[in-house]
Amino acid sequence: MVDKSSRNVEWRIAGEPVAYRAALAEQEARLAAIASGEAAELVWLLEHPPVYTGGTSAAPADLVDPRFEVVETGRGGRYTYHGPGQRVGYVLLDLSKRGKDVRRFVHALEGWVIGTLGDFGIEAWAVPERIGIWTRDLDGAEAKIGAIGVRVSRWVTMHGFAVNLDPDLSHFSGIVPCGIADYGVTSMARLGVPVAQQAFDEALQRRAGEFLAALTQPEGE
Repeated sequence: MVDKSSRNVEWRIAGEPVAYRAALAEQEARLAAIASGEAAELVWLLEHPPVYTGGTSAAPADLVDPRFEVVETGRGGRYTYHGPGQRVGYVLLDLSKRGKDVRRFVHALEGWVIGTLGDFGIEAWAVPERIGIWTRDLDGAEAKIGAIGVRVSRWVTMHGFAVNLDPDLSHFSGIVPCGIADYGVTSMARLGVPVAQQAFDEALQRRAGEFLAALTQPEGE
C-alpha cells in the first residue's frame, strides 16, 4: 500500500477456508457499514470450500451437475465455481469517493488481475463479449483463468475476482462456467507456474495502488 488512496483500505487475509454463505453475509454487512460511513473500505482475500454460485443472469441449463452446494448471489453474471486452490478477492470500495464509474471499476479490477498474472509470466487479457480473465491453455486455445463478478449498491462495491492458482479443474464440469460452453478453464499450475497463495497475495498488494489510482483516471491514460 503505497499511495494515499489506499491508506484507509483494510486488507484482510483469511488463514482458513471461509464458507461462501458466511462470506456473503459479512460482505453485505460491511457494504452497509461502508455506505453509512461506519467502516473502512475492505479488500478481503480468501478461499472457499467447493461451491457453485449463481449470478443475476444464471440460467438453470448451465447447472449441469450440482454436486456441491449451490448459492444464488446478487452479483452480476451466471454460474461459477469456487473452491480450494482458487484465490478469491472481495473488493468493497466506496465509489462515491472514487469517481462513481462502475464500468471503470470493472476494467480496473480486470487490469489488476491481469497485471498480477503478468508478474508471474502469464499473459492474460479481458474479452469484451466474454466475462472473465483469459489466457492461452497448453493446447494454444483460449481458456479462462479468472472470474470477475461485482455488485454495486449505494455506490459501494462487493464481490470481485477469483483466480485459479491450482484448483481441481474437474469441479468446473458441474456447470457451464459463466455460461460460456465453447472455452475451457485453466490454472496457473496447469500452465507450469505453481504459486503459493502468500506469493500471489503479495503480488496483488504490490499492485493495489495502481488499481486504486485507475478508478479515478480517465480510461486510456
